[in-house]
Amino acid sequence: MTNETRRKIVTLANRLTPKMDGDKSAAFIKAWAIVKAGGLELAVKGVSFGNRQEALKRLAAYSPEKIRAVLVPEPTNPIDSAALAVMVGINGGRGLFKVGYIPREITAVVNAINGQLPTLRVVSDSNSVYSKRIFGARVALAV
Repeated sequence: MTNETRRKIVTLANRLTPKMDGDKSAAFIKAWAIVKAGGLELAVKGVSFGNRQEALKRLAAYSPEKIRAVLVPEPTNPIDSAALAVMVGINGGRGLFKVGYIPREITAVVNAINGQLPTLRVVSDSNSVYSKRIFGARVALAV
């Protein structure tokens, strides 16, 4: 294990410890797994709300390198004051659109990572019962 890897694990574990009720051992285990994997990749929640499916359908035409994703805290969110919205846009384009949220149970970890801006990958699946294409999104966060 390199000194750089060791430093990343210790830094992340120290950030995670207060968010894990002070359990330093659990924080180190979680930090080690995240650093070893090179970061996190998670599914964006709430992608079927409103006109988000239409936006994701349009984004599916672009490669992940052409899509910019930004995490925006929503402290005034009535359901979860720790909510992190996933806002996306096309590089070189104007404005951002909310496609969903980071899963509630992982927001503390995402906040602790404090890593590079996420990349967004739009994924799709066909529902065989209704022959309807369903779009989803995954966010990759580097450590």
